[in-house]
Amino acid sequence: MANSIGSPLLNVLRGALIGTSEVVPGVSGGTIALIVGIYERLITSAGHVLSGVKLAATDLPQGRGGSRASAEFRRAEWGLVLAVLVGMLAAALLGATFLAPLVEEHQQRSYALFFGLVLASLWVPYSGSGRAWSAGHYLLALAVAAGAFVLTGLPPSEVTPNPVIVFGAAAVAICALVLPGMSGSFLLLTFGLYTATMDAVSARDFGYLGVFAVGAVFGLAFFVKLLQWLLEHQHRVTLVVMTGILAGSLRALWPWQDEDRALHAPAGDVAVTVALMVVGFVTVAAVLLIARRAGGDDGAAADDSGAPEGAGRV
Repeated sequence: MANSIGSPLLNVLRGALIGTSEVVPGVSGGTIALIVGIYERLITSAGHVLSGVKLAATDLPQGRGGSRASAEFRRAEWGLVLAVLVGMLAAALLGATFLAPLVEEHQQRSYALFFGLVLASLWVPYSGSGRAWSAGHYLLALAVAAGAFVLTGLPPSEVTPNPVIVFGAAAVAICALVLPGMSGSFLLLTFGLYTATMDAVSARDFGYLGVFAVGAVFGLAFFVKLLQWLLEHQHRVTLVVMTGILAGSLRALWPWQDEDRALHAPAGDVAVTVALMVVGFVTVAAVLLIARRAGGDDGAAADDSGAPEGAGRV
């Protein structure tokens, strides 16, 4: 098992930042995980946990013992994972109660801040992909960005929640939690379940939340393993795709848009809005610069195969 990244308190804070971002439509928890330097290790650890659960479920009933499952569990960075989970859950509960209404009330200024944040974070997957991109890489990123741009432009809808819809929406939206650039809250808005989900969190509706949790676990079980494999075997191409997703998803955070997500030219309090964009950009740029100087950049230089050089270093 690799060494934990930083102190437990620092990892709780990292988790809190990720959890807070997930209640804000348009902001991706995966993006925040990239910025704070724990993204790939979280995905790898989650993959080992899922493998351990799968092995335990198959080996124990057949009398094979739990040695293979235990080996997978030991490979996970539990100190990191548990601290991040504690921070995420606490921040998500508080954010659903206090932050989400605040963002809704001051949407233009909030989106401006997050737009600058995500714009600066493009550097993380781009630099982590290693060598200079080829024309094919740029075309791939452009195509992915176009797809993300279209997806984030879909107007929100309203549906009557039922267990099947809640389960399916959770399975898809949770994938956005681990995919930089895609916001789970934003997808819930598109599915018409954002308000119902935030209300369920605030009201502690455990029936709704239970169905949502089962759907989320189902989605994670598939997507995390897929993403772990891609990062291990197609590291460079995966980061190129992530760069495209981040770029295209900036559409969701354009400060000048209406409730149907139609984009408009800058108007109104432009100076303050642009200033907040700059604040968001500079904040992330400063964090990345400090991390790089401290030797803790999650986007390690890639070797010729596209795999991260010294992948255990963050």
